Amino acid sequence: MDVTGVAAIAGRVGEIRARIAAFRPSPSAGPAFQQVLEGSLATAKTADGVPVELARYGNGRIPESALQPVGGTGHRLWAPAATALDALMRAAREDGVNIGITDSYRPYAEQVDLARRKGLYAQGGLAARPGTSDHGWGLAVDLDLDARAQSWMRANAGRFGFAETTPREPWHWSYRR
Repeated sequence: MDVTGVAAIAGRVGEIRARIAAFRPSPSAGPAFQQVLEGSLATAKTADGVPVELARYGNGRIPESALQPVGGTGHRLWAPAATALDALMRAAREDGVNIGITDSYRPYAEQVDLARRKGLYAQGGLAARPGTSDHGWGLAVDLDLDARAQSWMRANAGRFGFAETTPREPWHWSYRR
């Protein structure tokens, strides 16, 4: 999708958000109805599966205001992904499993540097083509996982919206809700 298409979608989302903010459901509908409407916008995606809220910025160009810290780790993700990862890590701790984070949101310049240092995935390396990485959308984390933590992730990550998406990288998990 080109920049014009993304801008048009972002403008339409802004218009819909304004209508939702002004909408007053009947008292019998209650606050749950409003939450459903707002949640639908939070999960709206482009044809490429990128949240509309992020697509307007571009991969690796997400502003601080759209990112949220993950726990006290110093790592950042798109706010819904960070919230889900916090809940996932809390659940793992409750099960006696330790999960660490080694990488998260990756600005475009870091993607370029990583591709230079580690080679492109398509050519046998470990980096996505700059501008295409889920890290650049604030949707992916690289985790520090021992065998028990990897097993826990494979059994439980889906409940929190995370999926193991890169075959040669068992540490790489992407947020898919």
